[in-house]
Amino acid sequence: MPVGIRREYNAPAETFTGAQNTLGHLRERIWERIALLLGTGLGVGYFPLAPGTVGSLWGVALVWGLQQLAWPLFAVLSFAVVFFLCGIPICTRAAKSLGREDPGEIVFDEIAAFPIVFLLVPMSLATGILGFLWFRLFDIVKPWPANRFERLSRGLGVMADDLIAGIYAAAMLMLSVKVLSLE
Repeated sequence: MPVGIRREYNAPAETFTGAQNTLGHLRERIWERIALLLGTGLGVGYFPLAPGTVGSLWGVALVWGLQQLAWPLFAVLSFAVVFFLCGIPICTRAAKSLGREDPGEIVFDEIAAFPIVFLLVPMSLATGILGFLWFRLFDIVKPWPANRFERLSRGLGVMADDLIAGIYAAAMLMLSVKVLSLE
């Protein structure tokens, strides 16, 4: 090559784009795995019988842990809201990966409802059992407006009906504590 002439190397555009696509695909696969792991409650959603009930046990454990921290009411409520909001994209992606609108394997929604169930009631053996049973009843029966909220699109619909079931369960748990003198 003559002196003074510099040859520039231009890589083909598809080489760089291919690398970007590979990186994007890898990122997408990692997000899919994380969403499935969290959405299925670390895999308990794959339990063959009553996965929502089994997954709800994580919710009881979560609340027990939160109450051990002795956070003020505002902090627990803030945690519940953030946890719920994080659940929307997690459940959206997990449902997409599983190929169904609201697959039974997704139990993040059940888990996320439990801080609401026990927001105003301290957990004990008796209240833990009652709160669990009230939540499962309302989650399965889905009284109005929970049945309407379930129809919202994607992860929002997956999460919203359990939020409503959690609110109903919280009200019934508070009433049960009063009526049964469990305070």
